[in-house]
Amino acid sequence: MAKGKNNGMVVHSDNYPVVSEEVRKEISNKHKRVSQTKTPKHFVKKKYDGMEYCEISYMKSIAEEEFTPWNWEIIGKEVLGTEAYVVHGRLTYTDANGVVRIGDMVAAHRIQKKRGTNEFVDIGNDIKAANTDCMKKALNMYLNIADDVYRNQIEDLELSDSEKDDILEVAAKCSPGRLAEITKLINDGTLHSENYKSSYAKLKRESES
Repeated sequence: MAKGKNNGMVVHSDNYPVVSEEVRKEISNKHKRVSQTKTPKHFVKKKYDGMEYCEISYMKSIAEEEFTPWNWEIIGKEVLGTEAYVVHGRLTYTDANGVVRIGDMVAAHRIQKKRGTNEFVDIGNDIKAANTDCMKKALNMYLNIADDVYRNQIEDLELSDSEKDDILEVAAKCSPGRLAEITKLINDGTLHSENYKSSYAKLKRESES
């Protein structure tokens, strides 16, 4: 068993699966696709402070479509005096190619009290909210659901297969060694979608000179 702690998050793995490069690529592509999926506006709400959040119903439906079977389990819970309720949950899900993965998450929800008193408003609702917050954090963190809402999207700069083929074809017509150089730049990510057009144009001029 391997465990690591970072900013309140626990990553947990038992018998970590060894996957091929092909499967790893499938997993990566799947998460990129889910991450780039735009969340329907009617599932996006705003908190009192203006911050956006996503309805749990939508996140669970995407998990059901993309990562089934999946499971959410409460591992532990704790009350911090009369101020907050903390939940530690565990998400087990099925990734691309049937790879089963596990991720832990913790979340705290402030206990609501009646104004000017220490009397709880609805402790049951606070417990439910803490569990929901924890589950939503896990679904976003590990499955990339609603990344657009939580500002976790990363722009995909990788070249398409057709772009790779086109620029390598031109590089092959340039001076000796140019093809190997361009291939290396593609593989290490130095040549990407943002500089593709200028790189292609430069190689085109070289091949025609």
